[in-house]
Amino acid sequence: MLYPELFKSLESVRWHMDKDIPWDSFDPSLLTDDQAKTIRMNAITEWSALPATEMFLRDNRHDSDFSAFMSIWFFEEQKHSLVLMEYLRRFRPDLVPTEEELHAVRFEFDPAPPLETLMLHFCGEIRLNHWYRRAAEWHTEPVIKHIYRTLSQDEARHGGAYLRYMKKYLAQFGDSARAAFAKIGVLMASARRTEKPLHPTNLHVNKALFPNDTVQSRLPDPDWLEHWLDEQIRFDEVWEKKVIERILHNMSLLFERTFDTVQELNRYRKELNASLVAAGQQPA
Repeated sequence: MLYPELFKSLESVRWHMDKDIPWDSFDPSLLTDDQAKTIRMNAITEWSALPATEMFLRDNRHDSDFSAFMSIWFFEEQKHSLVLMEYLRRFRPDLVPTEEELHAVRFEFDPAPPLETLMLHFCGEIRLNHWYRRAAEWHTEPVIKHIYRTLSQDEARHGGAYLRYMKKYLAQFGDSARAAFAKIGVLMASARRTEKPLHPTNLHVNKALFPNDTVQSRLPDPDWLEHWLDEQIRFDEVWEKKVIERILHNMSLLFERTFDTVQELNRYRKELNASLVAAGQQPA
C-alpha cells in the first residue's frame, strides 16, 4: 500500500496558506487587469478537482489504496483554487468567482478505464507544472509569482505520486497496463498536432452534455485558455518540447526502455498490442 508513505512524504512539504505565502509583498502597481482575470479563470479551473475526485473514487472502488490517496490529492488541488481566490479576495475582490461559477464546473464525467485515466492525469500534472512555471515568469506581481511557483511544485509532486501507482499497476497487470499507459502517453505527447491544448480540463468527458462537456467550456470565458497560453504566458514550442521530453523521460523510466521520440513510444505501443492479441487479450 502506497498511501501511508505518500501521506507522510507529502505532509512533510505541505505549504501553509498564511505562513508560506508572502501576502505583505503585494505591489498593486505590478498587477494588470488582464493578469487578474487569468487568475480568476485558473481559480475556477482548479475547482474542477471536485468532479475529478468523484470520478476517481467511482471508477476505483476496487482499489482502496489509490482511493485513499485521493484524500491527499483532492485536498491539495482544492487548496490551489482556494489560494487563488484568496489572492483575489485580498487584492481584486471584484473578480472573486461566485459559487454558481464554481459549481458550473462540477458535472459528472462518463466512466472510463482507470489505467488510462490515471495516465491521462499523470500527463496533465506534467503539463500543468510547466504551465504554472511559465505563468510565474509572465506575471510581474511578486505574490502571484510566488503562488504559481508553489502550485507548480505541488503538481510535480502529484505527478510523482501517480507514477508510483503506475509502477504498482505494472507489477499487477503487466502488458495490459503498459499498453494503456503507452496509448495515452502517445496521445498526450502529440499535443503539437492538435488544435487545442491537451489537458484533462480541456477534453470531452460526458457524451450527453456535448459540446458543453469540458471543464473549459463551462467557464465564464470558454476561450480564455488558448488566449492565456498563446498570447499571454506564451507557452511556445520550446515549452511544449519540455512537456513532451518530460513525458517521454518518465515513460522510459516506467518501461525501462529509452524513448527519444513519440514515434518510438508509438512503436512500442503497437508491439504491446500485438503481444496482447497473440495472447488472446484485448489490446488497449
